[in-house]
Amino acid sequence: MSLDDPIARSPSRHFRTLAGCWIVYGVIRLIMAVCLFIYSGTATLMFGALLNRVPDPFTMMTDFHVIYAVVIGLSAVCGIVAIMAGLAVLAGNRSGRMMAIIASFLSLSDIPLGTTLGIYTLLVSLPIGATQLHSRSE
Repeated sequence: MSLDDPIARSPSRHFRTLAGCWIVYGVIRLIMAVCLFIYSGTATLMFGALLNRVPDPFTMMTDFHVIYAVVIGLSAVCGIVAIMAGLAVLAGNRSGRMMAIIASFLSLSDIPLGTTLGIYTLLVSLPIGATQLHSRSE
């Protein structure tokens, strides 16, 4: 990261707003992880009700539990990384840009809020300017 990077120097109003959005998004993802965990019994019951005509329902139920646990874990990790990225950008740390890029990649699967925030952050954080883009094509 160069010294003329706006995130490394001091966060402008634009980056403070972006950091606030990441913190709010992280809190939402953590709430979602807690809700997924609390209502796992209901989700299991609802999925199990669909398996009455399947030849091997126990294997599918095991797969459901594994996928459901992965979704809970991914939601928790995305929430924690998003809050850390927001706080790092807000504080003006040098690691803020990298944390925001990692949070962006992790949030791309969460439609519509995570996808929108992730794509915008990637566009703002990746340092490919118009002059670099045109010099590569020549």
